[in-house]
Amino acid sequence: MKPYAEVVGDPIVQSKSPTIHGFWIAKLGLDADYRAAHVTSEGLADYFASRREDPEWRGCNVTMPHKQAVQPFLEGIDEIASAIGAVNTIYRDSNGQLVGTNTDMSGFLEPLAGDLAKSHYFRMARILGTGGAARAIVTGLAGQGFTLVLAGRNPDKARAMLDQLDPGGEHHTTLLDHFAEATYFAFDDREGCCDLVVNASPLGMRGQPALAFDWSHAPPGSIAYDIVTDPVETEFLKGAREAGFKTIDGLSMLIGQAAAAFTRFFGVEPPREHDAELRKRLSA
Repeated sequence: MKPYAEVVGDPIVQSKSPTIHGFWIAKLGLDADYRAAHVTSEGLADYFASRREDPEWRGCNVTMPHKQAVQPFLEGIDEIASAIGAVNTIYRDSNGQLVGTNTDMSGFLEPLAGDLAKSHYFRMARILGTGGAARAIVTGLAGQGFTLVLAGRNPDKARAMLDQLDPGGEHHTTLLDHFAEATYFAFDDREGCCDLVVNASPLGMRGQPALAFDWSHAPPGSIAYDIVTDPVETEFLKGAREAGFKTIDGLSMLIGQAAAAFTRFFGVEPPREHDAELRKRLSA
């Protein structure tokens, strides 16, 4: 047997994690493996009982619907996962105990690092969606000094999320439909600002309804960021580019969050110099 990690979820067949981690393992020539495990909610207790006794198991990534349900099976949850309220990565610490963390936030922020390194007199993000992914994005952007406008079908849910994740912030909520129709609002000079428009929802994903967003709602110089990975080239991003905005696709976050987990599992940094090749493989 050789060391291995895996991704757990229900369903699991759609996960791109085995492709990403397997690619890095091959590039580094590691004697290791990465797998996908279909685990139902009822099967979580048995899963962790068996993996604890397996000396080759290095941990797992956690996908829906288990990001909160796994927490009772762990000895510890770090500050990041506690703040977000969800676990997406579990690893053994130096004492062999199982610790939960969340790499979604760092994965989301990674492609924004160059912009966030600059000084701005104002930062604002329009975040579309109030699901699990939005929790990591809200937490990360609030920590980077952004004023947030969180849009969802239920403004009360959006308000509760903001109050829980950043109770001291002066953030706003609105209905998702607010952004569907054109606006004639005249934005002032946005030089020196950092504006983001983030699709944190599954809208626009293959098999899901389209995301209705009119780009007149985006201030000049905005960055459009879509976390959807299938398709990579979403209508949301196409519309943003046609309107003259810079774009970031979902593979950026996906690869970034996987990189942080890979280091936890295997003790080495993934070979990020091959990102372009990895992106082609994931897009095939």
